[in-house]
Amino acid sequence: MKRLLIIALLAAATTSAFAQFTKDTKYVGASLSGLNISITDKRHLALDLDAKAGYFLKDYWMLEGTLGWHTSRTHLDRCVIGAKVRYTQVENGLYYAGGLQYVHERKSWNDLQLTPELGYCFYLNHYVSIEPAIYYNMSFTDFSKKSEFGLKIGIGYYF
Repeated sequence: MKRLLIIALLAAATTSAFAQFTKDTKYVGASLSGLNISITDKRHLALDLDAKAGYFLKDYWMLEGTLGWHTSRTHLDRCVIGAKVRYTQVENGLYYAGGLQYVHERKSWNDLQLTPELGYCFYLNHYVSIEPAIYYNMSFTDFSKKSEFGLKIGIGYYF
């Protein structure tokens, strides 16, 4: 099993040079996170599911929209909608993203968050990538209790 994983990782690493980051390329993806860490309080297991769509306005620069649903024991269900600008380095597959997202939780709580992100595009072939990332969601409404950072894993399709 260990050998199979190593072979799969090496095969994916050798195909990473075939990325499509040129102008007018479209992108759809989804990501899953469950490792959120709050700034001040301990969080229980959380589940975040996001659907993403993007468009390369210029080589290496993508405008990305996100729609998501987040839930945990300490927070009621949250709906999230956001937009980001993402820059991808073709040489090594790293990407940097930053944007804003609107969060709606319960009837009486809404938030605007700043969302920087650092990730890696791990290409399986010319069109499909696995995208692990580290992110930070900084709350403008309640910085001490609602800001969080975490890890997520996503899958993307470039066409």
